[in-house]
Amino acid sequence: MADTNSPEYGQQGMRNEKVLERLSTVLLVLATMTSTWSAYQATRWSGVQTVGFSESTIMRAEAARRTNIETQLVSIDVGLFVQYYEAVSKNDKPLADFLFQRFRPELKAATEAWLKSDPMNNPNAPLSPFVMEEYSVEGSNETLALIERAEKTFETARDAKQSMEEYIFLAVLFELVLFFSSTSMKFKTYSLKALMLSLSAAVYAVGLVLLVAVSWH
Repeated sequence: MADTNSPEYGQQGMRNEKVLERLSTVLLVLATMTSTWSAYQATRWSGVQTVGFSESTIMRAEAARRTNIETQLVSIDVGLFVQYYEAVSKNDKPLADFLFQRFRPELKAATEAWLKSDPMNNPNAPLSPFVMEEYSVEGSNETLALIERAEKTFETARDAKQSMEEYIFLAVLFELVLFFSSTSMKFKTYSLKALMLSLSAAVYAVGLVLLVAVSWH
């Protein structure tokens, strides 16, 4: 194992040395570019995941608020209907009409459809207006759509978080390439220099394959 400073190193050794220096320079340039790109992508996906998780949280809070309002409306509907049914059972038409006029349009339509099924005499009639197709709570469809959007946004943010972590790993991998390439030329023997550059090139090749895979998935 000849020393680079010994007379036996010769012209061939010097040429090999220059080849290694060029390879080291090329690896340094390539690793710098891919490391910078990976760091940029990690920062970008970090922003996407932050915004996504924030939007998902806001939409879920809004969906919860709407659900509370809808639950209150259902409770009011049930309370009014119970009083209405009692008035009808007691043949108190004035009170029944008074309560019926205060039904929400959806509850009115459902109650009318339910009464047409003759629930007093028909054992197969629906149990109450609340199981009728005509009954609904205003905004319930929008709430369901909002919940669905929140879930999709959360999934997008979760995927962005995974991409961010993958790019961070790649940035660290390319930093190792920079380290191996920059320190390889500090060794005195050609074999150690070649070994370090070979290791650096192998790590870079693995990182490049992973970078392509992450960018395309």
